[in-house]
Amino acid sequence: MNHTWTYNLSFDAPADPVEPRAGLSRNGHTIVAVFLGFILFFGFLNNLIVLILFCKFKTLRNPVNMLLLNISISDMLVCISGTTLSFASNIHGKWIGGEHGCRWYGFVNSCFGIVSLISLAVLSYERYSTLTLCNKRSADYRKALLAVGGSWIYSLVWTVPPLIGWSSYGIEGAGTSCSVRWSSESAESTSYIICLFIFCLVIPVMVMMYCYGRLLYAVKQVGKIHKNTARKREYHVLFMVITTVICYLVCWIPYGVIALLATFGKPGVVTPVASIIPSILAKSSTVCNPIIYILMNKQADTQNQWRL
Repeated sequence: MNHTWTYNLSFDAPADPVEPRAGLSRNGHTIVAVFLGFILFFGFLNNLIVLILFCKFKTLRNPVNMLLLNISISDMLVCISGTTLSFASNIHGKWIGGEHGCRWYGFVNSCFGIVSLISLAVLSYERYSTLTLCNKRSADYRKALLAVGGSWIYSLVWTVPPLIGWSSYGIEGAGTSCSVRWSSESAESTSYIICLFIFCLVIPVMVMMYCYGRLLYAVKQVGKIHKNTARKREYHVLFMVITTVICYLVCWIPYGVIALLATFGKPGVVTPVASIIPSILAKSSTVCNPIIYILMNKQADTQNQWRL
């Protein structure tokens, strides 16, 4: 089998005598392990702080923050169930999770990543509707809960199929992590990848671009009219959410480009070494999101409960 970045490794063999020629050296794996260790520690710590603050201060429990909390939970789960395996594998210089562990790693990373993206898309619509429809002032927790539950159901719809035969999860990069088999040449796998990109990347990103484009235009038109404290707070939340979205896209777009090249490009166009940086950058989103959220959220400042 000729895969671009999915090695033909046997999980059942006691030891694979043939190491991937294009893989990383021992020092390379050590460097990757250091970065993953940093992401694992601070990603878990930062998101844990967000969860603690959310539980401690009732003023933070509003529809917008419930969606942001959903992102923090998914990011923390990525650190616990995904990054740990990749970190340990790079320490050993090879994948240590076995076949079932590889499927689990690929599934949870895809699932939690899509949850975050769908949550951001819902946030963009929520900010658009709140700031442009002035008559909708009351907090709607029911819709927020439905959005949170819907993001998980939507994600499962698109991440379970590789577990039951529509495409599959396998080793990627330098052989120390797993994902969808981007470079599989079968028609079923290609159709899944096309659907995955359309429904789990293109459409959510287009929703965000449309909502924020319309919203920024509206803010520009009425920015000099609405200067009351409540309005300024809403603009601040808007800025926070836009920053979070931009950070997410900066972290994930390079990985998406590499995956597309592996799927539709010429064989060998993406080397394992070239896929390492986008993969690490994608995982770093678990660190960036809570930092943005903590540093920029000032909704509790008026009560001196959370001064950041």
